[in-house]
Amino acid sequence: MLIASQLEPTYARTVYPCFDEPAMKATFNIRVVHDPSYVALSNMPAIDVFEMKAEDGSLWTVTAFNTSLKMSTYLTAFVICDFDYVTRTERGNKIRIWARKEAVKNGYVDYALNITGPIFSFLEDLLNVSYPLPKTDVVALPDFGAGAMENWGLMTFQESSLMYLPSDKFTSKKAMIAIIMSHELGHQAREMLRYLFFLFKWFGNLVTMNWWNDLWLNEGLASYFEYLGVTFVEPKLSLDKIFYDHVVQPILREDNEIGVRSLSESEDKIKGSFSLMSLFDTITYNKGAVITWMLSGFLTKKLFIRALTSYLKEFSFSNANQDDLWTHIQMVVDAQDEVQLPASVKQIMDSWTCQNGFPLLTLNLTTGTISQQQFLNKKNENSTDSYNNTWIIPISWMRNGSSQPLMWLDKSSKVFPEMQASESEYDWILLNVNLSGYYRVNYDQLNIKRLARLLENDPKVRSYLRFQLIDDVFALTQFGYIQVETALELTKYLAREDELFIWNVVLLNLVPENLESTLKNYEVYPLLKKYLLKRILPIYHYYAGFIRQNVDALEDDYFAQVYLEKLFATACWLGFQDCLNLSSQLYAKWMDNPEYKIPFLIRRTVCCYGVAEGSDKEWNFAWEMYNHTNSTKEDKDILLYAMSCAKESWLLYRYLQYGLSDTLLSSNDTSIIILYVVTKDIGHRIAWEFVTENW
Repeated sequence: MLIASQLEPTYARTVYPCFDEPAMKATFNIRVVHDPSYVALSNMPAIDVFEMKAEDGSLWTVTAFNTSLKMSTYLTAFVICDFDYVTRTERGNKIRIWARKEAVKNGYVDYALNITGPIFSFLEDLLNVSYPLPKTDVVALPDFGAGAMENWGLMTFQESSLMYLPSDKFTSKKAMIAIIMSHELGHQAREMLRYLFFLFKWFGNLVTMNWWNDLWLNEGLASYFEYLGVTFVEPKLSLDKIFYDHVVQPILREDNEIGVRSLSESEDKIKGSFSLMSLFDTITYNKGAVITWMLSGFLTKKLFIRALTSYLKEFSFSNANQDDLWTHIQMVVDAQDEVQLPASVKQIMDSWTCQNGFPLLTLNLTTGTISQQQFLNKKNENSTDSYNNTWIIPISWMRNGSSQPLMWLDKSSKVFPEMQASESEYDWILLNVNLSGYYRVNYDQLNIKRLARLLENDPKVRSYLRFQLIDDVFALTQFGYIQVETALELTKYLAREDELFIWNVVLLNLVPENLESTLKNYEVYPLLKKYLLKRILPIYHYYAGFIRQNVDALEDDYFAQVYLEKLFATACWLGFQDCLNLSSQLYAKWMDNPEYKIPFLIRRTVCCYGVAEGSDKEWNFAWEMYNHTNSTKEDKDILLYAMSCAKESWLLYRYLQYGLSDTLLSSNDTSIIILYVVTKDIGHRIAWEFVTENW
């Protein structure tokens, strides 16, 4: 038996009578009556454990907990379990990581234990605010739909988010745990800023938003600080690259539709239009983080942290709205003269938090004119010119590689004489240096040509610059602002591009999610193959060398762990023979010795093309391993996919027939098999015939 509470946002009222609103904070005295063979946990340390006899004579245990600090109802929590734990103490804070006894015994939660204390200390030192609780329990739950929750003193996590197995060393698992822990701990000072992700949520418990319309004050700020914490405990990770890749790019791709809400909405609008649960979305988390990143950038990190510390101390154990944060930032700005703003903090920031979407800046290099408009899909018939949102925009920029003083665009269009270009083809300008602002940039043809020349002549120019240019130019193409030829102009240099996180942006835009579907487009596929193959080969060969000779060297290459699979899958899909041969060789090696581990980084691709390039022998081996008792859920999913890669029709027919058998596969697997088969070139017709014959 396992019981764990999840009361956010409004479920405390289903457990005990209360005024279940975040602003109505109180102290709580919690007692849990439970079976004597289990342990009870809550927000505070247990102060008494005693026996109680029920009316039927059965004995129960009562665990009483110390009075809590003043907090919101949604943060009260309890867990009843028979788990074991590992523990350490950091600056008087007793930290315990609870999990299934087998997992604790095997050391699966040791990494989480080792990083939790240092993250707490990092946040305390950064924000100059002490963690106010005497203990922190972190519980790994085998099944937890919320993923993670920053209950004060009793954080709960999906087990897979918290455990790090020795076999995970070639996955991004360690970084992911660090991100989640950072986030949740971050709530514990504004709760102190999900696991690195969620370790940063303690500051949301200390100062809570007045109501859910300002949820971003909890989640957005924590999402920003989580990445600082990740790079603190895992210094080999690049903060900027991971933030661009995980936060900036995804939200820029989402926050561009007319109906998308703003970051901060009025209470009346949320009560009338949104469910509270819908607020726990990427707008709150990612946009909140990016806006905070931008704010910290133009203020300077020093002033931002000073203002945030003041805000946390002023509203400790209380509630605040975004205007309260703006007030404390304004106080810090007014007390110095290094940073000058073109308007009040509230005017600047409300233009970002109270309006939906984000701006597109267009630079005319000849005149030095920058104009702004809301970035919307021009191909969408519903997209009209009636959206006249304007923002007060901090413009970081560089000229010919040299950073220039920050500029501000506070109207729809403005001339900046400093940005007028000379006639030299080597005179180029880049806006939004380090992606410090939440906007996209469109350049005129003159600057595009000069930037393309820069990339070809100096492909090692700053990685964020390459990432930003390619991401922006493809988004502008997709949304109808420029022609695809302009985008391709900036990709000519790609044969010399050696960063996987940039290649991922390229492949995300040029290669469809469903690779096989493009094979049916006889016009597109050969052009893509010709264009991409000669550019992708150098980076493919670079990583293929590691796969063949020294895969251990990639253990600390985070982006190889995340994106190498996509690169190899694309190379094989394009028919590159070395990729097909490598897949066949590694698959054959596994067949010869089932104890051999195919490199995890490319296992899905190897299994797929090992089956595709083979015969029924290779397919039957995949089926045998699928049914092996030691196969994990992830193993089974990879093999289910791989078996759909067969090139012989009769094997796919047989596979689909297996899906009808309750003894061979579960009913859930049937739909998955059909989905996998239908996406394959030869499988589309076979799957359709199979479905029409059987349903």
